[in-house]
Amino acid sequence: MTDVSQPPRARRVPRAERREEILAAATRVFGSKGFRAGSLADVADQVGITHAGVLHHFGSKDKLLWEVLEYRDRVDVEHLEGKHIPGGLELFRHLLKTAKLNTDRRGIVQAYSVLTGEAVTDGHPAADRVRHRFEVLRTEIAAALREVAHDRGVEVPLADSERAASAVIGVMDGLQTQWLLDPEVVSLPESTAFAIEAILAAVLRGAEHLPPAP
Repeated sequence: MTDVSQPPRARRVPRAERREEILAAATRVFGSKGFRAGSLADVADQVGITHAGVLHHFGSKDKLLWEVLEYRDRVDVEHLEGKHIPGGLELFRHLLKTAKLNTDRRGIVQAYSVLTGEAVTDGHPAADRVRHRFEVLRTEIAAALREVAHDRGVEVPLADSERAASAVIGVMDGLQTQWLLDPEVVSLPESTAFAIEAILAAVLRGAEHLPPAP
């Protein structure tokens, strides 16, 4: 005979699975409210645990933020073989595919846009992490630009490739913001493809056709 006087036991969620649930919830909370306004209680409510439960897994709100940023980067490459950004022309194909994938994961794009925007404010805990991320991206994209150009017989100076890499990042981030605000007007995949192709074309025309560095 079944004892109906005792409530059913809640399923014990494995630690790794619970951390993923918290990261996904934090991505949604920070994306909709920002890091400052979004609270650990908001995150906990979405997962169905306590504020203390979130702290048990991540230690502090700042540490949770850092892991959210890493989670976002991990999601970006999870579909790639080896789960890391490729080089050369494949890097630009990856950027285009990412733009297309992002149209189905608005929350992650929203969190990225909000957190990188907030990171420019004084004393923001994500500032160093975001700055480092941009440094790495500039280096990887600049190297890919030079590789593509070299394969086509064009040698691009380091400074020019870095300026072009900054332009790629700036265009992609700006288009994401426009798409979040007006998705019916801005096609994220098509606009991203147009911008990257234009920058690549400028680089491939040769260094003599690029504006001189100031």
